[in-house]
Amino acid sequence: MSVRVTQKSYKVSTSGPQAFSSHSYTSGPGDHISSSSFSRVGSSSFRRGLGEGYGGASGMGGITAITTLNNKFASFVDKQEKTAQRNMDNMFESYINNLRRQLKTPGQEKLKLEAELGNMQGMVEDFKNKYEDENNKRAEVENEIDVDEGYMNKVELESRLEGLPDEINFLKQLYEEEIWELQSPISDISVVLSMDNNRSLGMNSIISEVKAPYEEIANSESMYQIKYEELQTLAGKHKDDLWCIETEISKMNRNISRLQAETEGLKGHRASLEALIADAEQRGELVVKDANAKLSELEVSLQRAKQDMAWQLLEYQELMNVKLALDIEIANYRKLLEGEESRLESGMQNMIIYTKTTSGYAGGLNSTYGGLTSPHFGSGVGSTSFSCTSTTRAVVVKKIKTHDGKLVS
Repeated sequence: MSVRVTQKSYKVSTSGPQAFSSHSYTSGPGDHISSSSFSRVGSSSFRRGLGEGYGGASGMGGITAITTLNNKFASFVDKQEKTAQRNMDNMFESYINNLRRQLKTPGQEKLKLEAELGNMQGMVEDFKNKYEDENNKRAEVENEIDVDEGYMNKVELESRLEGLPDEINFLKQLYEEEIWELQSPISDISVVLSMDNNRSLGMNSIISEVKAPYEEIANSESMYQIKYEELQTLAGKHKDDLWCIETEISKMNRNISRLQAETEGLKGHRASLEALIADAEQRGELVVKDANAKLSELEVSLQRAKQDMAWQLLEYQELMNVKLALDIEIANYRKLLEGEESRLESGMQNMIIYTKTTSGYAGGLNSTYGGLTSPHFGSGVGSTSFSCTSTTRAVVVKKIKTHDGKLVS
C-alpha cells in the first residue's frame, strides 16, 4: 500500500485569480481521497470590493464574503479530514480482517492434513496387523504340517510293502522244504516182514512206529496251514494298512499342494500390502512435506503481512502527525483571520475613502495600516492567499485618527 500526502499550499499572486488548494490522501489502489480545489477567477464582486477600497456597503460585503468563504473552507477541510479518517479506518479494518482470514486458513489446512495423516497412519497400522496375522497363520500351518515326517512314513511303508512278497516267497520255500524233508523218509522206508509162526506179532508197536511219521507230517501240514493263514492275514492287514497309508499320503499331497498355493497367494498378498504400505508412506511423506511447505509459506506471508501492517501503522502515524500539523495550522489560520477581521472592522470605522479616476494605478493602503503598500490585500497568513487584478481606477485611502470625537491627524 502506498500513501501519498499532498500538503495544502496557499500562493500569493500580485495579479491573478483567487486560488485555494487543499491536501489529498491516496492510500492503496482502491482508496483515493481527494479534496476539490476551487478558485475564483477574477470575481467581479471581489475585485470590485478591493479595487474600490472598501467603499461603503461594498467593502463590508467583501469582508462578509471572505468570512463566509473562510468558514466554508474550514468546514470543507474538516469534512475532508473526517472522511479521510473514516476511509483510513475502514481500509485498515478490512485489511486486518483479510489478514485474520489468511491466518485462519493455515490452521484449518493444518488440522485437515493432521486428520489425513492420522487416517493414513491408522491404515498403515491395520495393514501391518493384517500382515502379522497372515505370517502367524502361515507359521501355524507350516508347524501343523510336517512334510518330512509324512515322507519318511511313506518311504518306510513302501519299503515294507516291497519286502512282504519276498517274505511270502521265503515262507513258501521254507514250507516246501519242510514238506520235502518230511516226505523223503517215508519214501525210503523198506518194510521187512519176518515170518514167525509165533502167534504174538506185536502189532501195536508196529502201528505206533508207522503212525508216528504220519502224525509228524500231519502236524507239519497243520502248522504250515496255520502259518500260511497267519501270513495271509498279516498280508491282508498290511495291504489294508498300505492302502490307508497311500490314501493318507494322497491327502497329504493334496493338502501340501493346497497349502503351497495358499502360501503363494499369501506371498502375493504380502507383496501387494508392502507396496500399498510403501505407497501410503510415500504419499504421507509428500503430504507432510507439502503441508510444511504451505505452513512455511503462510508463516512467511504472515510475517510479511505483519511487516506491511507495521509500515502502514507508521505511515498512519505520519499521516496523523501531518493531520495534527494541519489542524494546528488551520487553527492558527482561523485565529489570524479572526484577528484580521476584528482589526478590519475596528479600522473601517475610522476610514475616509477618496476615489478618483486616473490613467494609471496610483493608490494603496499606507504602511501604517497592516503594513501593506500595494493595492493588493494580504491577510499576513502563510497558509492562504487573496489576490485581485489591477484596474484603471485608483483608490486613495487616508487614515484619520479621532479621540473623543476630535480630529487628531
